[in-house]
Amino acid sequence: MDHNGHGMGMTMDLPPFTLGRGLEFSFDPFFLFACLLGLALYGWGVLRLRRRGDSWSPGRTIAFTLGVLSVVLVMCTKLNDYGMVMFSVHMVQHMVISMITPILLLLGAPVTLALRALPPAARGSKGPRELLLILLHSRYMRIITHPAFTIPMFIASLYGLYFTPLFDFLMESRPGHIAMMVHFLAVGLIFFWPIMGIDPGPHRPGYVMRMLELFAGMPFHAFFGIALMMASEPMIKTYADPPASLRVDALLDQQWGGGIAWAFSEIPSVLVLIALVYQWYHSEQRAAKRSDRAADRDGDQELEAYNSYLASLQARGQ
Repeated sequence: MDHNGHGMGMTMDLPPFTLGRGLEFSFDPFFLFACLLGLALYGWGVLRLRRRGDSWSPGRTIAFTLGVLSVVLVMCTKLNDYGMVMFSVHMVQHMVISMITPILLLLGAPVTLALRALPPAARGSKGPRELLLILLHSRYMRIITHPAFTIPMFIASLYGLYFTPLFDFLMESRPGHIAMMVHFLAVGLIFFWPIMGIDPGPHRPGYVMRMLELFAGMPFHAFFGIALMMASEPMIKTYADPPASLRVDALLDQQWGGGIAWAFSEIPSVLVLIALVYQWYHSEQRAAKRSDRAADRDGDQELEAYNSYLASLQARGQ
């Protein structure tokens, strides 16, 4: 990236950053196509359920749609161009696509929708639904959704990328930039999937364990943000010399990026924690109702057994 904002085979002469002009559309064909395909497939699943008389929560549809739109916002607007030359904007992209987007997509329960909407294959054959079930129960999925894998991967996506030459290498080309953003999204989905526990998966830990997994990654996010904020010089080579037209100080921009990373380690985690407490409460309520019904049934059986016992004593006495 040179002084005039050259990067990814393009020349950028960007005006000073303003929200009004910053949200002009700058389509990234890959992400735009992926977002449209995701919305189309999700909509097909919902319509298929509705046509056969099954219900699907509108809230789930809204959450999934917002998740897809969050990708459109950070990757298919002018915001993406600014993210190529301003570290703080790039960090907004990273945090949204790795933390906000996965949470919204998982709230939409796309795997559950697919399992309900996809038709079963004919006997002796395997269709998309059967292949999805095989994948969900495969050893591969058990490994990549286990906390021993998800937590280190979540941490390595920060330290192993930004504090090594790998980040600058990926930022030199559009395919590298796309691969990096896809990686952020995948890591976020894999990390939050077993924690939120909405879609079926190989691991379904208890609520306490989910909370521990959630909090395990938060300090590392905070330390990463603090390291960027406390640095005395720009640490990321790609953003060390921003275009003069932006009138941005590279060190101050990095400090803003560190503050954004720190904030995003707290806010989404608190939202997920609230969702977990809500799920836990309703799970306990359902368990209590099942226990009451079982107690009622067992109580009737015990009463009948006691009456039979009294009747047998009476018969022997006579």
